[in-house]
Amino acid sequence: MDSFPRKVCRLLCSVLALPLHAMERLGLCGAYKPLFPFLAYNITFSYNDKMHDTKRELFRNVGRHASLCGSLHLLEIGCGSGANFQFYPYGCTVTCTDPNPHFERYLRVNMDANAHLSYEQFIVARGEDMAVVKDESVDVVVGTLVLCSVSSVRQVLREVRRILRKGGAFYFLEHVVSDPSSWTYFLQYVLEPLWYYLGDGCVITRETWKDLEAAGFSELHFKHIEAPGVTVVIRPHIMGYAVK
Repeated sequence: MDSFPRKVCRLLCSVLALPLHAMERLGLCGAYKPLFPFLAYNITFSYNDKMHDTKRELFRNVGRHASLCGSLHLLEIGCGSGANFQFYPYGCTVTCTDPNPHFERYLRVNMDANAHLSYEQFIVARGEDMAVVKDESVDVVVGTLVLCSVSSVRQVLREVRRILRKGGAFYFLEHVVSDPSSWTYFLQYVLEPLWYYLGDGCVITRETWKDLEAAGFSELHFKHIEAPGVTVVIRPHIMGYAVK
């Protein structure tokens, strides 16, 4: 697809995003931090309905990574409002992390609705820096729709490998960039400057699978899928798991 029209359209979108960029630089975007969890919580219901079968498939073998004593300690990075809780196996212990403390209110609602799990704590932390979590202390790490908005995917994956015990696994479901020859890619490239601010730092042109391939896991199992019924710019996904 011709790059000149694409670049012109992206430039126009960047111009539209200038007021948001200026607000961020001036520190005026703080009011969006409490609002974003409210929006994400409500969007979650629609996304989970459309992705229910996909998530069931993704998490169907999480229990195989339980420790030798039979318990399963799971940590979710960028847990948001706890949209994945219903897919976790009975009796597992969950630790939640998210850099946005305003998610806790909605997280508690999903904790109450999923009493089949035990909840250890909610940690306000970025995925790039989970120093409060001990080395090799968890069996499974989960990240869904989170690597799109971190500042460094590779640093997050280093932290994931650090906190996973040997033989533990990282489960992921992420939207990624489309094929450069597609109209989806055209829209992703053009809308990215504006989407970044509306999505609280979400980047829609990441080749996340390449970071996973370079992360040093002993096994990597993933596939590319088209998420059914979701907004076209985030329709291309990858799903799978990586074993330490």
